[in-house]
Amino acid sequence: MTEASAVVGAGGSVRRIRVLIADDQEMVRTGFRLILQLQPDIEVVGEAADGAECVELARRLRPDVCLVDIRMPKLDGLEVTRLLAGPKAVDPLRVVVVTTFDQDDYVYGALNGGACGFLLKDAGPGLLVEAVRAASRGDALVSPAVTVRLLERIGEMRPAAEAARRADVSSSSPLTGRELDVVRLVAEGRTNQEICSELFVSLSTVKTHMASVQGKLKLRNRVEIAAWAWRSGVVGDR
Repeated sequence: MTEASAVVGAGGSVRRIRVLIADDQEMVRTGFRLILQLQPDIEVVGEAADGAECVELARRLRPDVCLVDIRMPKLDGLEVTRLLAGPKAVDPLRVVVVTTFDQDDYVYGALNGGACGFLLKDAGPGLLVEAVRAASRGDALVSPAVTVRLLERIGEMRPAAEAARRADVSSSSPLTGRELDVVRLVAEGRTNQEICSELFVSLSTVKTHMASVQGKLKLRNRVEIAAWAWRSGVVGDR
């Protein structure tokens, strides 16, 4: 098992990433289960056919990651995400939204509701597995098909007064110059390993900078870091 995919439990033991799958289509649940259970570091601990069942199972089983469809009976995926991972959730869980529908309002609703990933169902097995691993590490993964459009749209939504101050971001930001470099690359969709290569630093250094950025800006994951970068005009401000 690699360092990236391992989950360390009590006493330093390595355990598998526990996943709950929620989708109203049995065929989809079966497909996801077969893909994930082929991975030595992942196990599926439960399946739910509707949103209410997903919330109940998630609160009882406490999985490491919940894979949640957008359109489900009883409670839709956005409401499930808010209940399990939103600002008002007690002891929030990590939720990755998986959907057939590539619509901006779904993306914004999922990420604003606390999701740490957003995938299209046709993204492929590799991205599904990586999204689960990223979520278990506290990172976030958004389908490449929607990432650039999402972040650019966030940038376009930046208030005019805030945009006017973009030239002063480097001097007014609580972040160091190197932390701003990391933030820019995150906003451009780079992985931690790609950031290492571009900045000529170690993986542990990148992780340290990421943790510092999250602490200073009160952000939960790399999607929120990227959104902050686009809103504040950091992207392209080199």
